[in-house]
Amino acid sequence: MHADTQVKVEVSDTAFVELAVEVFRMLADATRVRIVLALRDAGELSVNLLADIVDKSPAAVSQHLAKLRLARIVATRQDGQRVFYRLENEHTSELVASAIFQAEHALGGVPRHHQQDRAAE
Repeated sequence: MHADTQVKVEVSDTAFVELAVEVFRMLADATRVRIVLALRDAGELSVNLLADIVDKSPAAVSQHLAKLRLARIVATRQDGQRVFYRLENEHTSELVASAIFQAEHALGGVPRHHQQDRAAE
């Protein structure tokens, strides 16, 4: 377990709560969630590769990446004329994974992530 997941966040931590709400707003878009998942899996990708993966135009993906960058969810690295994007840290991908796990629960039955747990036993 990561040491930073053991820190207790208080209800009175207004600044952190407000920033958390902004993170949720930023991730309340299917294309952005797909971008986060693609970067989680690949590590680092260019706009064109991300556009292919999420099946959107490079211009649309670039706009989403600009917003994610302003929110400090993604970071960039420039190599000549090309810009590569990566997740700033592991927390966003963990948050997205937890949201997908919750969605699996909402569908009923045994969620996929619990089926994997049973297969490992």
